[in-house]
Amino acid sequence: MAEKITGAQAMVKCLEEEGVSVVFGYPGVAICPFFNSIYDSKIERVLVRTEQNAGHAASGYARVTGEVGVCVATSGPGATNLITGIATAYADSIPLVAITGQVSSELIGRDVFQEADITGAVESFVKYSYLVKDVKDIPRVFKEAFYIASTGRKGPVLIDMPIDIQNQMLEFEYPKEVSLRTYKPTVKGHAVQIKKVIEALKTAKQPVICVGGGVLLSGAEKEVQEFSAKHSIPVVNTMMGMGVMPSDHPMYFGMVGNNGKAYANLAMNNSDLLIMMGARVADRAISQPDLVTENTVVVHIDVDPAEIGKNMGPSIPLVGDIKHILQDFQKYEFEGDYSQWIAQLQTWKEEKAVKRNPKEGYVDPAEFVRLLSENMEEDGIYVADVGQNQIWSCNYYVMRKGKFLTSGGMGTMGYSIPAAMGAKRGDKTKQVVAVCGDGSFQMSFMELATIRQHNIPIKIIVLKNNYLGMVREYQHYTYSDRYSMVSLDGSPNLEMIAAAYEMPFVRIFDMENIEAKIKDFLALEGSGLMECIIDSYDLVK
Repeated sequence: MAEKITGAQAMVKCLEEEGVSVVFGYPGVAICPFFNSIYDSKIERVLVRTEQNAGHAASGYARVTGEVGVCVATSGPGATNLITGIATAYADSIPLVAITGQVSSELIGRDVFQEADITGAVESFVKYSYLVKDVKDIPRVFKEAFYIASTGRKGPVLIDMPIDIQNQMLEFEYPKEVSLRTYKPTVKGHAVQIKKVIEALKTAKQPVICVGGGVLLSGAEKEVQEFSAKHSIPVVNTMMGMGVMPSDHPMYFGMVGNNGKAYANLAMNNSDLLIMMGARVADRAISQPDLVTENTVVVHIDVDPAEIGKNMGPSIPLVGDIKHILQDFQKYEFEGDYSQWIAQLQTWKEEKAVKRNPKEGYVDPAEFVRLLSENMEEDGIYVADVGQNQIWSCNYYVMRKGKFLTSGGMGTMGYSIPAAMGAKRGDKTKQVVAVCGDGSFQMSFMELATIRQHNIPIKIIVLKNNYLGMVREYQHYTYSDRYSMVSLDGSPNLEMIAAAYEMPFVRIFDMENIEAKIKDFLALEGSGLMECIIDSYDLVK
């Protein structure tokens, strides 16, 4: 006979069965039975300082480990605060299981204290959601949630747990398999479509591969690099595809999109064969898809059939997991002469390289990012926030063997510090650096307390210009310097903030001896906070 335990104990056992080693969360009465039960487990509990950051931390953990991240919050405002973290993960297809407490079952729908219809509220931001109504369903629900989150197009799944269900008893037995009639994600690519892609490559003169975040989620970086090198096919990436190609790869030609490299956009716009791999073809990457498809054969490869054709009509649609499909590609031998095309791309790369003219007496953020990334450990993890700092990071970061994390689809300010915490908890052996602006820093610097409490040694760098820089830059171009609500006057003294959290602090005013200062900062034991004073009116280009 299966042992009889409470629903809360069953929740913990389910997490243990799934191999979960850490949860990020914030307790409240409606989820207290769960936190009481996890007290006896070896699963680590990391207390964040606001629920949204539990989602971001779980996201950073998932992106580094390839496992499902887990975040937990209570009912009402705890659950609603978590929505932004869930939405951020959904936009970038990050596998999460979010657990929320809920008021007692018989009170649902009565607008009682701290009740929120969280399953309804997150409907457009999750792959699936559960409101558990029977304690006996807990093992099945958890097994399905982890399976759904981690297969096909990955993403967040929500489990809403009424407090009375957590306290009821059940005979616990964890399912060995999942059987969902309506959920059968495709992994293997269709053989006929794969042959069509190969035939298109044989006749193409100007092919380009554009890689997105789906390549990283599939773990197919090596396959892309090898396929590109073997057949001399140029590669560009979307923002979420940062990290697929090392910066010094001879076939790599930068990031596309509004804030990407001009030569990368030229490569994509002038290609006669564009192979989109694991990319959503979102507006930030391709603002005018109809112009791209006008004279181009477009191949769109994605594990999610709903993405194919949503924003750009492909000539050859191919549904499946990128890693499996690239392995199938390698079974075919073909030759293509792309030498003239590559020579043209090299010319554009030299001609269109941005020549910045930063103001002296400040830190040049572009050069700073380059030097920082070059002096990080080769396999270090760089976490960029959102704003001008993100664009400088994307365009000047030197990719080697590490990982580059950022919020792409949702563009959530305040992402970098909690995501860096999760990344460090995911792999404690890796160097982790979070880079943010002074605006995004103030959205999550309460997590310095989490870093201190749980001894999470990450380095935090703030590019300070005293503005919401990206919005200020938009107002500069669009509204002729009518700056409205973008000044950050009143910001705290970061040296005093660092002292309050007993964290080493470094402030850099200009470029003098900057590489040595970066090296010294990275060599600090434990966590550290660096502030770089940049020109308030610097632009990302």
